[in-house]
Amino acid sequence: AHVVVDAVANDDLGIIAAACRKMKLMTGGSAVAMPLPALYRQDGLLAADAPSLQTPHLPAGAVILSGSCSAMTNDQVAAYREHGPALRLDPLDLAGTGPAAALDWLAAQPADSAPMIYATAAPDDVRAAQDQLGSARAGALVEDALAALALAAFNAGRRRFVVAGGETSGAVAQALGLSRLNIGAEIAPGVPWTFATVKGEDVAVTLKSGNFGDRDFFTTALTRLEAS
Repeated sequence: AHVVVDAVANDDLGIIAAACRKMKLMTGGSAVAMPLPALYRQDGLLAADAPSLQTPHLPAGAVILSGSCSAMTNDQVAAYREHGPALRLDPLDLAGTGPAAALDWLAAQPADSAPMIYATAAPDDVRAAQDQLGSARAGALVEDALAALALAAFNAGRRRFVVAGGETSGAVAQALGLSRLNIGAEIAPGVPWTFATVKGEDVAVTLKSGNFGDRDFFTTALTRLEAS
């Protein structure tokens, strides 16, 4: 059976979590997960003194990949561009030559840097690309390029991934072969660092939907990981 529920008040989240905690699969907004640890301890599924997740030792190199075009992500991209290396992906360019130029640019960045590659754009620019390419093709070109860049970053030794956008997160997760994530420290409400193993190597990944986080989210994410 499939059950779809909604919450009107915060107290509803506890009721939903309690009713669903023994189901094999739950999916929904991050807030519904907040009551679960206490319920799992109550059920004996989680020890009261369960050790916290230890952040693995990772090389310094990171990459920020942003495909979201939300208002907040536009602000976050603008903030990071003020002090970090950044390259914009244009769907029209991708339609002509693919991601080769972006891959070359990424390969030229210092190994311990945190370059940002983004397709984030203002609504008028998004519409212009969609008018010429079609919405589906424009989106696919961007997600395919960001997926290729994620894999190239991993192959080049980068192990810290900051990803903005729901579709982008899916594309990157698939490219890296992520099948399980261990939840780490919170960066912003609803957005934690997570840890996984890719081809035998530890990686840190944060997957952010468009409007989550504040203007300095990208910098904050990298700083929090370094401090954890």
